[in-house]
Amino acid sequence: MVDERMENTPVRVPAGGVMLDGDLGNPAGARGVVVFAHGSGSSRFSRRNRHVASILQARGLATLLVDLLTVEEEAVDLRTAEVRFDIDLLARRVVGIVDWLGGETVTAGLGIGIFGASTGAAAALVAAAERPEAVKAVVSRGGRPDLAGGALPQVKAPTLLIVGGADTLVIDLNQQAFEDLRCERQIVIVPRATHLFEEPGALDQVADLAGHWFEAHMAPGERRMARAS
Repeated sequence: MVDERMENTPVRVPAGGVMLDGDLGNPAGARGVVVFAHGSGSSRFSRRNRHVASILQARGLATLLVDLLTVEEEAVDLRTAEVRFDIDLLARRVVGIVDWLGGETVTAGLGIGIFGASTGAAAALVAAAERPEAVKAVVSRGGRPDLAGGALPQVKAPTLLIVGGADTLVIDLNQQAFEDLRCERQIVIVPRATHLFEEPGALDQVADLAGHWFEAHMAPGERRMARAS
């Protein structure tokens, strides 16, 4: 059984002109680091994301759970639902996070993967297109990769799209995005799962698929992740 009481270090990440709050999970000898990018209404404290992150950590991957919006932006978005669809803003934040990881002592030199959900999946793909050397793999869970638009053909990172079998509209949108991708790509439909993968075992299947994908495409470099002092 995976222990979801992860040992995380609180971090403040400068990205896109603001400071973002995050939690960096730092297992010994990590083979890469996975950034969690989500849309509005979900935070770094998301039960679903933390469950997936704990499984990835157990597989030897570091994780960074980070809020893409500030508290003020989140409050505005809850009233207007506008910021969650500002893909340019979200993507700038993800790019800033990728750059920050590349400059931090404990993560510099590690391959970076991005796990995107909802509109965060589009931001992840735009960031992957802008940082092809740093971003080694992308996984989308019930995401809106179609919103990445013209960035999709520019993505080099191997991309896995995971969609619930009962989430018919999002299946169609993911299939559209799949056709526009030119990188190594795969789409997996989880039978009977709804948008949030709340059915028994569905989220574990997502985590297993993501873990295999990241392991396959984020080969460990010569440098291992240093333990934070």
